[in-house]
Amino acid sequence: MEIWQLARELNRAISPILDKLDEVKAYGLKSQLDSSAGSVMDNIAEGFERNGNREFIQFLSISKGSLGEVRSQLYRSLDRKIINQTQNESLQNSCLSLAEKIGKFMSYLNNSGIKGTKFKKPTTENIISSNDLQF
Repeated sequence: MEIWQLARELNRAISPILDKLDEVKAYGLKSQLDSSAGSVMDNIAEGFERNGNREFIQFLSISKGSLGEVRSQLYRSLDRKIINQTQNESLQNSCLSLAEKIGKFMSYLNNSGIKGTKFKKPTTENIISSNDLQF
């Protein structure tokens, strides 16, 4: 999925900042930034694996919230002169673009008649009978 791929790219872009946070011994900020950036892609993946649109939308919402955390932590990094204005603007734009795409995907899922694979009704093809089981 494109949104997961973009979340992964964001994590790669943040990686050098995490290294720099080690150098300046800002371990709390490093942990928070690493956790929130990872949460963006992890929640997209987890929501997808739930096989239901309602849960997927819930996890996408969590991903958007985590993007807000990432943006805040980037401003903290800027204020502490760990990153420069250009780096901050680039990463902020990536976060905003990803949040917009996640929001649009959430709208699509909300308006879709598809509820997810776990809500599919069983057909005679996928019903297992006791004759199919061998012990």
